[in-house]
Amino acid sequence: MTMRTRRERERAERARLIVTAARDLAEAEGWDAVTTRRLSAEIGYSQPVLYSHFRGKGAIMTAVALEGSEELTAALRAATAAAGGAYGRPAAVGGAYTDFGRRRPALYDAMFTHLVGLPFATPEAPAPLRAAFAELRRAVEPVAHEDDDPALLTETFWAGLHGLVTLTRNGRLPPEAHESRLALLVGRLAPRDRAG
Repeated sequence: MTMRTRRERERAERARLIVTAARDLAEAEGWDAVTTRRLSAEIGYSQPVLYSHFRGKGAIMTAVALEGSEELTAALRAATAAAGGAYGRPAAVGGAYTDFGRRRPALYDAMFTHLVGLPFATPEAPAPLRAAFAELRRAVEPVAHEDDDPALLTETFWAGLHGLVTLTRNGRLPPEAHESRLALLVGRLAPRDRAG
């Protein structure tokens, strides 16, 4: 292994350590607790070392959001693969999406709540974001009507799921009715009498 290859590998490992520490700290104490000073103390590197990898907390959150998008894509892909029929796909994907948001609140916030400088719903969006959206679309397309715009239908489904996640987490909607709300949303998107 060349010296340059080793340095690049060590640099990538340090960046990975910073992102992991930020995720762990945010899940334990919230994003307000994640500061470069605190991360520096947690991982044992100076703040200048952190800044040599990331411009600041926003850049770290962006890296966390991209990583989370990859994890969400995997969860949605698994739900789609396990689902059956036109009604089954949106229901399975909706359940996987809302479960992801419930289980990983700080990660979800980095992805969809905090301003992290990532373009969404545009061709310029990074590949992990496009992949997650593609999985949502894959679940929605089979139930779209001829006159539906699949992209808009997917965005609307995503907005409904996001609303369920955030309003339930914030105590605005009682959690005990979550499954009923999700079934209602999916039922309007893919009525059982049209299900395949």
